[in-house]
Amino acid sequence: MNSIQLRIWRGDDSSGQYHDYKTEVDDGMVVLDAVHKVQAEQAPDLAVRWNCKAGKCGSCSAEVNGMPRLMCMTRLNTLPTDAPITIEPIRAFPRVRDLVTDVSWNFRKKLTIKPFTPRKPDFPDGEFKMQQEDIERVQEHRKCIECFLCQNVCHVLRDHHKHDEFIGPRLLVYSAALELHPADTADRLKSLKDEHGAGYCNITKCCTVVCPEHIKITDNAIIPLKERIVDEYYDPLKVVLRVLGVRR
Repeated sequence: MNSIQLRIWRGDDSSGQYHDYKTEVDDGMVVLDAVHKVQAEQAPDLAVRWNCKAGKCGSCSAEVNGMPRLMCMTRLNTLPTDAPITIEPIRAFPRVRDLVTDVSWNFRKKLTIKPFTPRKPDFPDGEFKMQQEDIERVQEHRKCIECFLCQNVCHVLRDHHKHDEFIGPRLLVYSAALELHPADTADRLKSLKDEHGAGYCNITKCCTVVCPEHIKITDNAIIPLKERIVDEYYDPLKVVLRVLGVRR
């Protein structure tokens, strides 16, 4: 067994500070294992959210040494041990207690996005005729586990606190899964432009870097949505036709 130092943030949204803990760990343990060991042996009141411990529920999101990660998928042997391993809650949302944050804003915002609205099926049995490449494109977006690491690292939410004006990368991925679906008929472009702040994203790709499911958030979700918005609302010919009242 090896001995490591953990520096864990303790407190709530009004105040808090880091506490240092020394604990013994075995080879192969992940950060969440070490946090649980501290919770069991030294700090039974330590609050931490987790569920599957398999990288599929997104519950144990945190910042480990300043990097947004899933604690259950971050092995201790990949982190430097010459200094305490710092663990703190994600910063884009209110802190409830210790490592737990209130991410309910994401689910409330999700309800403001128009749901899937399918066109009439192509066949009597309710099946749709679609190209395989269109199916695969949408499937990538559906890999999201809603860990909200992309939301946390987005500077529009994290640093500028534009929660009332911008839905963030996760919900842009959700919008893309609907908007790019070949069977969907709903028009979300106006709301994405005017209400959901798609224009705030300056495609730094920081959300793509932290995604544990390796979704190409910027390239395959945000940029295609931006292109559709530009085509619809900023194409000169379409602007003229709209002014003249000509329908497409």
